[in-house]
Amino acid sequence: MKQLMSGLAIAIATTQPLYADETQQAMQSFLTENIINWASDPTLIAAIEAQNTETAGFDQAKIDELDQLWRGFYGFDDAEIIADVINTPAADFLRTQVDKSDVAITEAFIMDARGLNVAASMPTSDYWQGDEAKFQQTYMVGETAVHFGEVELDESTKQAQAQVSMTIVNNDTGVAIGALTVGINLNALM
Repeated sequence: MKQLMSGLAIAIATTQPLYADETQQAMQSFLTENIINWASDPTLIAAIEAQNTETAGFDQAKIDELDQLWRGFYGFDDAEIIADVINTPAADFLRTQVDKSDVAITEAFIMDARGLNVAASMPTSDYWQGDEAKFQQTYMVGETAVHFGEVELDESTKQAQAQVSMTIVNNDTGVAIGALTVGINLNALM
């Protein structure tokens, strides 16, 4: 099994440059046709803005503390820090979108202005996304920023996937408030 996983990873890595443009075009189309409308959903906007109010004064030490707490409880969905992200109306909305995608979407989560998880269809491996390109290349860039992650082999599903992330804007004010990341199953897309 380990050899199969290694072989798939090598196959993805060696074919990625050849199909990078095709993959990104497919992801862009999927984003435009299926995901972009989510970014203005009132449930997501309200959840991000509420958390932005709570976390506005957090310094890096507090963010690191919360991230370590999350990592310590990862795998325990009933832990308060994780349950507060996956058991909300915004998380329910994201799960509904994942379910409606018919396996094209593997995960979805939103982040606040600090890069902290607000809601997720399933727990992420860490709580703070602020040190990753999915946040740094979207929210920190501006209102129209989109970031396409690299193609990876998902360990749990054994599927090729990539993440697409975008800035979330409050349409009433035109101000960026957070970011959305969606994992796309490339086998279902291509």
